[in-house]
Amino acid sequence: MIKAASLEIKVDLLNYSQFLHNQGIGHRIIEESGQQTLWVNTDQEALFVAQSLQRFLEGKKLGSTRTVTDSAVAHFSGKKIINAILKEFFRSPVSMSLISACLLVAAVSQLGYEADRVSMLFYPSITSGEFMALLSDLNNPVIMLRTLTPMFLHFGELHLIFNMLWLWYFGKQLEAIQPVWVFLLLVILTSFVSNTAQYMQIGYSNFGGMSGVVYGLVGYTWIIHTFMPRSHLMLNSNMFIVFLLALVLMEIIASSWVATAAHVGGLVSGLLFGMVAVLYYRLILKRPVIGNR
Repeated sequence: MIKAASLEIKVDLLNYSQFLHNQGIGHRIIEESGQQTLWVNTDQEALFVAQSLQRFLEGKKLGSTRTVTDSAVAHFSGKKIINAILKEFFRSPVSMSLISACLLVAAVSQLGYEADRVSMLFYPSITSGEFMALLSDLNNPVIMLRTLTPMFLHFGELHLIFNMLWLWYFGKQLEAIQPVWVFLLLVILTSFVSNTAQYMQIGYSNFGGMSGVVYGLVGYTWIIHTFMPRSHLMLNSNMFIVFLLALVLMEIIASSWVATAAHVGGLVSGLLFGMVAVLYYRLILKRPVIGNR
C-alpha cells in the first residue's frame, strides 16, 4: 500500500474515513510511532486524499467542495478506464486494433456520410464477372489489400455499434484460445470472401462493414463450440439460430440496405474454416480442445 498522509493522534478521522468509503476508496488508518497514518492502494487514490484531506482539516464540508474532489475522482476514473483499455489491447490485440481502425474511419467519414474521404478503402473496381477471372485480376498487393478494407467502412451509428460489439464479443474469446495468427487468418479469409461475394452480387464497390467478418466469427465459433465443446466458447445453438433468423429477416425487410451476400459469404467461410480447424486438432494433433489450452 501507499502512505497517503500522517497526522497527529488526536485528529479524529472517523468522518473522513467514512467519506473515503463512500467514494469507493479502500484504505487503512493505523498508529505508528505516536502518529496515525493513512494508507491507500494507488497513486491516484493518494492524490485524491491529498486534495480532500486538506479541506477536511480546515474544517470545510467535503460535500460543498465538489470541484476539487470531483476532479480527483474524474482523474482516478479516467486512469482506470485507460488501464482497462490497455489490458484489453494486450489480451485481444487483433480485435481491439480492428475496432480502433473502424472507429477512426467512422470519424473521418462521418459514419459514411462523407464516404468520398475514404474512397481508397472501397473494393477495387474489377471488370471480371466470374470468380476465377476476378482472382486473376488481383495482380498486385494494393488491389489485394483493397479486397479487405471495406470491412472498416460503416454507415450509421447502429451499423457501427452492432458490428463492434459482436467483433469484441467473439474476438476476445477466439484470441484467448488460439494463436494470434490463426485469428488474423480467419479475419482475412472471411473479409475477403464476404467482400468479394458482395461485389460480385451488386457489381459496384460502394459498400462496407464488418458484418461479413462478424458472421464469419459466428460460423467459426459455432463449429468449435459444437464439435469441441471443451473449448468453452460462448455460442450455443440457440444463439446461432438467432443469428440465422436475423440474416433471413434482414433480407426480407431491408434487402436493399443490407449486404446479404457479404453476410452469407462470411458465414459460410467461417463454417468451413471452423471445420478445417476441428479436423486439424482432432485428427492430426489428437487434441479435444482447440488452441492454447
